[in-house]
Amino acid sequence: MSESDNFTPELTADGSFTFFSQEFGEAFHSHYGARQESFLKFVEPTQLALKAKYKPMLRLLDVCYGLGYNTAAALQTIWSVNPNCYVEVIGLEINTAVPQSAIAHRLFENWDYEYTNILSQLAYEQKVRTNRLQATLLIGDARTTVQEVYGLGFQADAIFLDPFSPPQCPQLWTVEFIQQLTLCLQNDGILATYSCAAAVRTALLTAGLQIGSTPPVGRRSPGTVAAYKEKTATRKVTDTESASLRTFSLSQAEKEHLLTRAAIPYRDPQLKDSAEAILKRRQLEQQASSLEPTSRWRKRWHRESHSF
Repeated sequence: MSESDNFTPELTADGSFTFFSQEFGEAFHSHYGARQESFLKFVEPTQLALKAKYKPMLRLLDVCYGLGYNTAAALQTIWSVNPNCYVEVIGLEINTAVPQSAIAHRLFENWDYEYTNILSQLAYEQKVRTNRLQATLLIGDARTTVQEVYGLGFQADAIFLDPFSPPQCPQLWTVEFIQQLTLCLQNDGILATYSCAAAVRTALLTAGLQIGSTPPVGRRSPGTVAAYKEKTATRKVTDTESASLRTFSLSQAEKEHLLTRAAIPYRDPQLKDSAEAILKRRQLEQQASSLEPTSRWRKRWHRESHSF
């Protein structure tokens, strides 16, 4: 039995499939819809359709490439707007069996997807070169491979941050890891993630980004979008582009959430600690904190614990 046989497709509400990870005890996508999550949580918030209209080249950094859905949605979106746009993609993934299983189970047939051959080559060979695409899949711990990305001088227009949830995979949500990611972000680039955890948002803020919420997709929780504070544009932008590119905001409840113990971030000073060590370090910091208990904030805003 090959390792790819360990992944069994699970149907989600929009008709697309995901896998369940036994290691992390979580599905790779929301059961509300794997395909729609890629478009609405990652591609739309990073404004790739808009950028494809005026940029001849776009660079994407897909953190936790997984089944390849986020990259797939990005390519489809970019090339539907500008078929001549040259795209560079770097995907970070620890287990080649995941994208290979997505291809083996023909999950993209359900999408009626045009570029499955690209995703297949990337999954099995880790490199794709065409006249409009350069794609590479770096295999290994993302805490190490992200430093390789930075060493290449790669500056992304969009970063998709899509690991398993912070309690299950804290090592890819730490202040230090997110700081490494931001080194790979263009000045006008945008990072998007499905998570709205206060600890994650604190890490993004600590890395020097401004943040905002993305609309909830199939559930109550919003996602998060982040970018460097607006700088003087190097080219003249239209009013439409300017308005679209800077619409980041948080509700009052979300702002106050960042002042509670939930906002104490995950830390991994040497980028090599185990998940258990990272969780324990944060727990001790929370216990010693004088910040408002998150339960008090939740009671004040009548929020369910899973909403943030």
